[in-house]
Amino acid sequence: MVKAIRILYFVFIVSSMGFNAFAQDSQPLIRFGIIADIQYADKDARGSRFYRNSLSKLEEAVDSLNKQNVHFTVVLGDNVDGSFDDLDPVLLRLNLLDNGVYHTPGNHDYAGVSNNAILFEKLGMPSEYYFFEKGNWIFVMLNTNEVATYSNIAGTSKEQELSAMLEQISTTGGRQGTSWNGGVSSNQLKWLKSVLSDAESSGKHVLIFSHHPLYPPSAHNALNYADILNIIGSFTCVKAIFAGHNHAGDFAYFHNIPVITIEGMVETETENSFGIVKIYGDKVVLEGKRRMRGREMWKK
Repeated sequence: MVKAIRILYFVFIVSSMGFNAFAQDSQPLIRFGIIADIQYADKDARGSRFYRNSLSKLEEAVDSLNKQNVHFTVVLGDNVDGSFDDLDPVLLRLNLLDNGVYHTPGNHDYAGVSNNAILFEKLGMPSEYYFFEKGNWIFVMLNTNEVATYSNIAGTSKEQELSAMLEQISTTGGRQGTSWNGGVSSNQLKWLKSVLSDAESSGKHVLIFSHHPLYPPSAHNALNYADILNIIGSFTCVKAIFAGHNHAGDFAYFHNIPVITIEGMVETETENSFGIVKIYGDKVVLEGKRRMRGREMWKK
């Protein structure tokens, strides 16, 4: 009888240890919030875009992300819709997040801006494009507005790059050559290749973020999205790509890399859109909130 009790006790202890280990492994290594296309403006709604309502939606998102204790939040641009003056109410609410916020700008964020450095400083960006690290993960913040009709490039070499991009789009019959889309410079492409090369050689994983989508081909894509993908596709360290700009959202795989376009917050009168990305040891999960669709990606 005593022996039987000891065996049962042993089984209980082993089972308990196994359960605790499983529970610990099931916790995400990194957990961060993600938001795109807040597009607040103090103006009446147009179509499905309810600009003033974005502030209350943002307040809900900030409250939820704080309760989920995310490690940081990524905002994928278009904080406002057409006025630099409207940025302060948005940042006031984003600054209520308990942990850090990382921005990349959107095309609408450049409205009324004559000095790009002022916009980047306002958004707390260390430079026009940049990356940061958390554990074994590198988060690359592209700026797909660097070369665009609206991003103050007149008289610079970037103006010539823009002309070349638009000519290429016209020649190939692309749909992305619109006034609200932008691209990345040759210098940013070289920088991206260097960052990914270093990540690959050091065994680190990478998530890439941009305002304009990179895939699948559409009228919303970055002007030279094919050049960007050509670099990304040559590395195995990239585990997912996130973008905004296309408020309806989208999803596709490029070279087995999940490419997620998240739904815009400004759309609809009452439905919100934000999410939490959870990074585990073997997968990346987008937990969509409200209108944002969830995804499970990159299984090791």
